[in-house]
Amino acid sequence: MKTFLNNYLLILAILFLSGCTNEELDTDFTNIENSNTQTLKSTIHQGFWENVFTDQFNGASYVSFENNWNYLYPWGSDHNGSARMYGSSSDHNHIYKNGRGYLTIKASRINWNEGNSSHDPWLPIRYHSGAIYAKKKVNISDQFPEWSLEARIAAPSSRGTWPAFWITHDGPWNAESDIMEYKGSKVCWQNTWDLGWEETKTTVYKPGYWHTYKVWITKEGNHVDLHYYIDGIWKGQHRGNYFTYKNLNIILNLQMEGASGNYGPAGNTYMFIDWITVDRKRAY
Repeated sequence: MKTFLNNYLLILAILFLSGCTNEELDTDFTNIENSNTQTLKSTIHQGFWENVFTDQFNGASYVSFENNWNYLYPWGSDHNGSARMYGSSSDHNHIYKNGRGYLTIKASRINWNEGNSSHDPWLPIRYHSGAIYAKKKVNISDQFPEWSLEARIAAPSSRGTWPAFWITHDGPWNAESDIMEYKGSKVCWQNTWDLGWEETKTTVYKPGYWHTYKVWITKEGNHVDLHYYIDGIWKGQHRGNYFTYKNLNIILNLQMEGASGNYGPAGNTYMFIDWITVDRKRAY
């Protein structure tokens, strides 16, 4: 009986480890080239829509990339996780174009003491990673009352990984829209912050393969309505205050641990961005 029990437990352990291995393959994008490819399709509608900027991350040069993007966060290298962001025009170890037409953000575990994050909750720095924010801002006004932001992303979703595509005010923190956020699972969070949270949560099949994430924002008096989409399918509508007449930063980053759980990956973790497009509609 004891031998049978030991063998049974061994089989369960093998099955569990096999499942972890398969999940890790998806998370590390080993099979990403087998996922469906997609050419960027313009999201501009008929009428008064215009493109603010589009980046398909093509070519080897970083000149066009740096025309559209700044490195790090708007406020620096640290935020609310355990990853410190690195990147500059001379440092592409964690933010780089891989030659296949998409941008890579890489988080790497470190094995030395680099102190704590300078932002609440001041976690110990255990990773180096990357963040970028657009040089052009979202500004929802009477002149431009509608905005559409969409990106095609392959995101990690294992415990301790925290990728995001979001916009936030560069002044007091009273306006934020999380267009894509994974916090250590296959659940995509699409959130709106205006001194209180609204949340739409969607379980996504294989986040490590390509998916599109979009928000369509419309000005309605002094507030805005935010419609969230995944792969072109509407997922939810939120109402946001404090979003109008402000410069909102567009951010792509791979944070680690924090809200996504402790004990993140021991090696490298990757987030891929195929393209991003930002459009706005001029008022009549």
